[in-house]
Amino acid sequence: MATYGIDLGTTYSCVAHVDDTGRAAVVKNALGDDTTPSVVFFETPENVVIGKTAKSSAKISPALVVSLIKREMGEQLTLSFHGEEHTPESISALILKELARAAGESTGETVRDVVITVPAYFGVSQREATRNAGTIAGLNVIDVVPEPVAAALHYDAMNTSDNRTILVYDLGGGTFDTTVIRLTGNDVEVVCTDGDHHLGGADWDQKIVDLLLDGFVAEHPGSEAKENEDFLQELTNSAEDLKKMLSSTTSRRHNMRFAGDVTQVTLTREEFEQTTAELLDRTFDITARTVELARAAGVTTFDDVLLVGGATRMPAVTEGLRGRFGFEPKLHDPDLAVAKGAAMFGLIRSVKIALPDGDGGGQPNDGAITSVADQLGIDPSQVRELARKEVVTVSPRAFGVKMFKGDTDEQFIDHLIKANEALPASPPTKRYYTRFDGQSAIRIEVWEQAGARASELVEDNEKIGEGLISGMPPLPKGSPLDVSFHMERNGGLQVHAVELSTRQDLTIDLVIDGLSEEQVVQARDAVARYTVGA
Repeated sequence: MATYGIDLGTTYSCVAHVDDTGRAAVVKNALGDDTTPSVVFFETPENVVIGKTAKSSAKISPALVVSLIKREMGEQLTLSFHGEEHTPESISALILKELARAAGESTGETVRDVVITVPAYFGVSQREATRNAGTIAGLNVIDVVPEPVAAALHYDAMNTSDNRTILVYDLGGGTFDTTVIRLTGNDVEVVCTDGDHHLGGADWDQKIVDLLLDGFVAEHPGSEAKENEDFLQELTNSAEDLKKMLSSTTSRRHNMRFAGDVTQVTLTREEFEQTTAELLDRTFDITARTVELARAAGVTTFDDVLLVGGATRMPAVTEGLRGRFGFEPKLHDPDLAVAKGAAMFGLIRSVKIALPDGDGGGQPNDGAITSVADQLGIDPSQVRELARKEVVTVSPRAFGVKMFKGDTDEQFIDHLIKANEALPASPPTKRYYTRFDGQSAIRIEVWEQAGARASELVEDNEKIGEGLISGMPPLPKGSPLDVSFHMERNGGLQVHAVELSTRQDLTIDLVIDGLSEEQVVQARDAVARYTVGA
């Protein structure tokens, strides 16, 4: 059974698989399109519509339509539709369910094993939420893979001639990442990454909405258009089309009607680019940080700068990268590269999982190679090549524990895993000490970098979990405690703590804030009851 790659996007999603020729190919959705709008319409208590129809339904039933849910992944958010409560995970699961259903209908096989892409800058909570969304959808999530890594794998498959270092500038509908990747022989190695998962094409769309609304209100000052949700939704639906048109034309007229008032606004590309310059500059500031990080790692030049994500079609992106950095960027299958690369990654993971010691670096024998080739329906030579391929990612952020400075009440975050540390990562164990005499319990709080740069300030970090060591005899002040972190290649984090003076090995079972296993099962059962369609 094939492993499918799913680009679960903020505004559009896409599915791909590796075809009989060994190349990644997009699987069209139920309407025959390559991509599906990541929009959910809760039409009735039993029926959910995904995609284009859901997007157009926002005009008439905005309270029953959800979009941009990817921006809320990992957040403690509950939305209610027809009396049923939903989380970002369960809403994303409905999108995944329809993507899998349509892909299965197209290929004639059940879609079960999947790799789902995530923004490179997604932290532990967001990645775990994405994995849970797949489980809730009834899928077997083999792995999650950063979007720029997937794009690089697709690029590597198309350019096999020599070793290269590339910078991926990934501006999607709702998230932005820049990632430096080395392609050397069979290795795909992430050097560094940076980004903002609340910055994307949807923000450019909102600027157009503001321009249109200002134009309408200026002509009709007493209008209540600003407070009318239906009118605002209509502008939002029009904004994306206008943005795309302004990428190929220098001006565009748009007609608006509300409560008998009519206005025609002409938008120019120059006006649009001036209004959105601050957004573009934010992406360039992140790019500059990434270039600086790469230089510190010994990377001073890039063989290629790849543009990924539909929003990179805006002319200002290429012009700005050329003007500020001297880059000559290339559009790299911007809408489909991530899904295609995820499919390639899925095949690599399937080979390594199927081969004895496939993830341990051992050399499989001919019998094992032939067996896996038959199992996956590919040529033995391809199995050998994929078995040798290594994909090395990095920690997107810094992770650590909250501590007190000396005997003061001042708190800070001591990062054990550094941002852009190669994964898997097992940094040296850190020793800490109890603060009070008679202490019989120790709480360990795990925190994740929240700002653009790692900082020990508590306000620049976010708590993602905690654990409690209890049941110990009263300890004297200064009793030692060893804490160790281990982050898996896929971004999963384990924390282990040992109280040393009692010689007891006490393990903390870190619970990431999010859905519990029971809640995942309940959400899976709830999602399974819906009829989902396009």
